[in-house]
Amino acid sequence: MTAEGVPHACEPKRAGSFPQEDATIAGNQSCRGDMNHAAIKDILTYSFFSENWGHIRPPRPPKDSCGGLPLDGAMEAVAQEIAERLRPAPFVRIVTHIDTDGITGGAIASEALDRANISHEVAFVKKLDDAVITDLKRQGTPLVWFIDLGAGMLHALHGLDAVITDHHVPTEREVPKALRGDLVRFTESQDRVLMLNPHLEGEGSDVASGAGCAYAVAKAISPENIDLAAIAVVGAVGDVQDQEFRRLSGYNRTILADGIAAGVLEAHIDLRLYGRETRPAYKMLQYATDPWIPRLSGNEEACIAFLLELGIDLKVEDHWRSWSDLDHGEKQRVVSALVSHMLERGCGIKEVERLAGETYTLAREPAGSPTRDAKEFGTLMNACGRYDQPEVGYRVCRGDREESLAQALRLLRGHREYLMDSMETIEEAGITQMEAIQYFHAADRIRDTVVGIAASMVLNREGASKDLPIIAFAQAEDGIKVSARTTRELVARGLDLAAVMQAASMAVGGQGGGHHGAAGATIPPGTEEKFLEVANRVVREQLGRAGSHFTSRDGEARESGRA
Repeated sequence: MTAEGVPHACEPKRAGSFPQEDATIAGNQSCRGDMNHAAIKDILTYSFFSENWGHIRPPRPPKDSCGGLPLDGAMEAVAQEIAERLRPAPFVRIVTHIDTDGITGGAIASEALDRANISHEVAFVKKLDDAVITDLKRQGTPLVWFIDLGAGMLHALHGLDAVITDHHVPTEREVPKALRGDLVRFTESQDRVLMLNPHLEGEGSDVASGAGCAYAVAKAISPENIDLAAIAVVGAVGDVQDQEFRRLSGYNRTILADGIAAGVLEAHIDLRLYGRETRPAYKMLQYATDPWIPRLSGNEEACIAFLLELGIDLKVEDHWRSWSDLDHGEKQRVVSALVSHMLERGCGIKEVERLAGETYTLAREPAGSPTRDAKEFGTLMNACGRYDQPEVGYRVCRGDREESLAQALRLLRGHREYLMDSMETIEEAGITQMEAIQYFHAADRIRDTVVGIAASMVLNREGASKDLPIIAFAQAEDGIKVSARTTRELVARGLDLAAVMQAASMAVGGQGGGHHGAAGATIPPGTEEKFLEVANRVVREQLGRAGSHFTSRDGEARESGRA
């Protein structure tokens, strides 16, 4: 296989497969029963054994070759408008989310404003609601820059001078009662809010993150800011935008191209498993969930034995070797054996394909550092935000590799322990299945900032069905936090959790939104039962399950080793 160029964002949205090797796979999907395991293994591991394995060339400059303004051109045009709004501002208040995307986006925006000598401050919020907006209006800030939020509250921003870089589904902007008699004032109010959002260009949430949209503005402020592309990619990967196609897509490709050109990013085809830089190689296999590796995932002894049987030295003196420590030949043996292992245990081609994909390395970070691999960096940032320390992650993104990095690593260790405890809590609470959804209520035993992550994890564990979206409840300061998660397969069939959360929360007097595969809401205490009724109905309608009860595939999942 020749080295893959990074495609331009103008290519078809559902790029999915990698060129060459996956084209062969696609052509042979229908005849899987006629192919022996050795032939399938050769197809799936071809890229790993080739002379140019792993390396991805810097992309060519984008060309407007698909008619009209391509996505990157359309977004960068709006980014220029926002940059022009920011440059003369005497003061900018950055308001951003507490997750990885928000933290990285806030750091990008702050760095860009610092370099342009624009006075500003950064505020982190769990969510943007009426109380936060009212306070911003009261403060009379000359200009507010919302990052990774704002689109879902677009209807409430009248009277505020603001710019938005967000990738969530926008709400419709209503005419406030106070302005219904004066449409001129209403029009002027609308013009005071400018938003950069891929949804406005007819795209989805996964072609650019909030950090990616903030990066587009930073680049518009000064082309020298392309070195911030690395942090933008961390934001995108932290928001799992590389998950569906096993690589970044859309405007993220332009950001990736900028980062490679600036020398701050490298992209390779490699194993997609978490922990390539910092975990011992056997631990990387042990904690694999996407894909789930039969008899290896969750089994430390089996992972150690698997690697030893392949002749892999697990330690050099006192150092446990990570995946990044292995040489090309060792990686080649492991990948070949993993493919055979999964195929022999009933995994399908699509599951095995998920072993490999694009991985993103921050080239200027030291080898073995938790800030070198984009996926690990993103998890580190998430740990900061979920435990009320987003400023720590922000300082790491801004370059602090001393005190803030040490603090972030402590938060990450605590985060992992807390998630394991959360799995026990969910097991004790139990998961209840309805016709079209499943749910659990953690009450006050799981933090509202972590319950969504716990919901994602439990989908890969026994006791939960992958064929139903999962809804999780937890107590929060302002009500009941609801988090909803689902699989790529259900999203492909038409499930839209953002719409589910909006409809169900609105029915009980709450607020909700998000993405197709991950969404959330806040609802009044005591309204959970009504919320579930509405959510179950909406999901049933989306997936066409009306009038029929769903038969779980748990038995099949167990046979394939994924339950």
